[in-house]
Amino acid sequence: MNVIEIYNEKQIFHLKTREFSYIIQVLETGDLVHRYFGKKIEKFSDGNKITYLDRSFSPSPITGDRTYSLDVLPLEYSSNGLGDFRTSALDVRNEFGVTLDLKYKEYRLYKGKKELRGLPASFGNQEEVESLEIDLYDQLTDITVTLQYSIFEEASYLARSATIQTGKYPCKLEKVLSATLDFPHQDFIVHSLAGRYAYEKEWTQTPLTKGQYSIGSIRGASSHSRTPFLALASPDAGEDKGDVYAAHLVYSGNFTAFVETTAMETSRLGLGLESHYFSWQLDKDDRFQTPEVLLSYTDKGFTGMTQNSHHFITKHLIRSSFVNKPRPILINNWEATYFEFTEEKILQLAQVASRAGIELFVLDDGWFGKRNNDESSLGDWKVNLDKLPNGLNGLAERINELGMKFGLWFEPEMISIDSDLYREHPDWAIRTEGRLPIYSREQLVLDLTKQEVCDYIIDSVSSILESANISYVKWDMNRNITNIPEGLANDQRFEFHHRYMLGLYRVLDHLTKRFPNILFESCAGGGGRNDLGIMYYMPQAWASDDTDAIERLSIQEGTSLIYPPSSIGAHVSAVPNHQVGRITPLATRGNVAMMGGAFGYELDLTKLSEKELDEISQQIETYHSIRETIQFGQLYRLKKTSNTWAANYVSQDKNQAVFTFVKILGKPEAPLLHVRLKGLDPDALYECPQLGETFYGDELMNIGLTMPHVQKDYFSVQYIFNKI
Repeated sequence: MNVIEIYNEKQIFHLKTREFSYIIQVLETGDLVHRYFGKKIEKFSDGNKITYLDRSFSPSPITGDRTYSLDVLPLEYSSNGLGDFRTSALDVRNEFGVTLDLKYKEYRLYKGKKELRGLPASFGNQEEVESLEIDLYDQLTDITVTLQYSIFEEASYLARSATIQTGKYPCKLEKVLSATLDFPHQDFIVHSLAGRYAYEKEWTQTPLTKGQYSIGSIRGASSHSRTPFLALASPDAGEDKGDVYAAHLVYSGNFTAFVETTAMETSRLGLGLESHYFSWQLDKDDRFQTPEVLLSYTDKGFTGMTQNSHHFITKHLIRSSFVNKPRPILINNWEATYFEFTEEKILQLAQVASRAGIELFVLDDGWFGKRNNDESSLGDWKVNLDKLPNGLNGLAERINELGMKFGLWFEPEMISIDSDLYREHPDWAIRTEGRLPIYSREQLVLDLTKQEVCDYIIDSVSSILESANISYVKWDMNRNITNIPEGLANDQRFEFHHRYMLGLYRVLDHLTKRFPNILFESCAGGGGRNDLGIMYYMPQAWASDDTDAIERLSIQEGTSLIYPPSSIGAHVSAVPNHQVGRITPLATRGNVAMMGGAFGYELDLTKLSEKELDEISQQIETYHSIRETIQFGQLYRLKKTSNTWAANYVSQDKNQAVFTFVKILGKPEAPLLHVRLKGLDPDALYECPQLGETFYGDELMNIGLTMPHVQKDYFSVQYIFNKI
């Protein structure tokens, strides 16, 4: 079967996956329109024609035909100035003004998928993906817009992006989206991931009403409060059924994502670079490549959307060699010691961790320069020998002798005023001449638009990574960008944010290729830049600086809505919790953190009792037995209430299921709660050692389990079902 079918006589392009069809058409006028996106159809007859009506105040570009207006057509990629009053995909300015009349020119079809130069993007071989390029051309300005489509048949995803190519004349891009998509109705619930620092990825649902729903960021990062993702769902969509359209932007900087309604009760979805702080000067014979948008559709509800997303990101977006490798159980010293540690203290902590069965020790902030608090030394990537007299190499050797790998924290994009680097290169910090710098966490941001700054980061980080046996890097970023330089030539201050991201991607591309055997984890004060642009280079992310088990329920639910569990860093921490002061049982802290996928500990093990250490050892032993299922299995969200949460993971072969239930508060005379599992082999017999019982798969999925009636706050259970 052809993944892309072209009906030349009607100039129709039919892109197909195992779940959906995506159809576009060239009209006789040369305008490219969108005909259908939804459940897969085998053939498209075009029997249901576009209806043309004379709409008042919808102007027509065709003299004598008042029924033809761009204002009401489902345009595939809209421009400005010819009568489409909806939000456009592309705005330019040149000597001819601001109008573009983009008409179909030609197409190209090929197996496989090209890389996007300088940008993270999905990938696949010639058996997995087929690509289509469509050129739209404006004759007056000599501008060509190439729409790029790559269809992943088995993974059921479509990648879209656009390239803007100038010819004889220069122009300025004032807005350029990666994709827009017109729907023939507006009957949607909009789903997005909102939040704030330490409360990331809150799953929000908003009915689409008259006007526009939009999210975005101007922080120079995707941010804690917004994620470059939108889903449009039918009002009846639930976990297991209903239409869900998902759209991801593969980008880590300023972005916009919106869906708007029209007077004709249609809707338009759009994603791309945020335009208020963006413009880009193109010279003659110059080009600009947008970031990529990933689109999917399922009629299997949010479970279908989640599982498709997990599969696609794992197979076609994360580039790291670690993508399919089990993630190590780690301990991070941050909440155990903060800045106040010595080599002796680190080794004491490591010795206890080793006895518990932990596989990786991560040394967090404070190991370099004169870094005894957060006010100095960022940029001075030299070991503090007062704290670590044997250096990183000596410490790594001792950690390795204990049977653990060694990892290290960096914040390479930042610079402290009190640092040797700033004293030598004050011009490397982002700042506005004549104005006082704006500090955040007592630090400034390095200017990654400068090649010499990117080279310094590459060289200084590489020097450290080559100095010791380092197996893991936690790459942090603890502030957003302010003080954009005003004196840049050719209005480059409006190019600054995107140039920064291109510089960062260059750095990450170089380092992750140079050190393929190091596991990189991204962090931005938790989930402040947890997006697919970063995930392309770093296969896991620290989901949130909030490690409280109850707070983590919503954070991890929202994160795992679209991102695979293997990418979600989740740790057991001390009580009272350092962020919210809550005291939760160690069992619940472990059960919740295990659901994150990239599992670990972040507390002072040397202060725990033998009973607590024994419990941690048992948690680690348990996690070894379920790691493959949690990290690479299928996730099913189960029945939950305002006071309870439940989910289960099922291994790909259905030989194991892991069920977790959490009750937040004890309630008087609370009714019994029954939870049905999902995704098991209905005919198989499963054994549950925690319950001492056996169950058939269809029993667990149809009758379910009665939850224990325990009158305690923050109670949880974890049941493991192994096929007999």
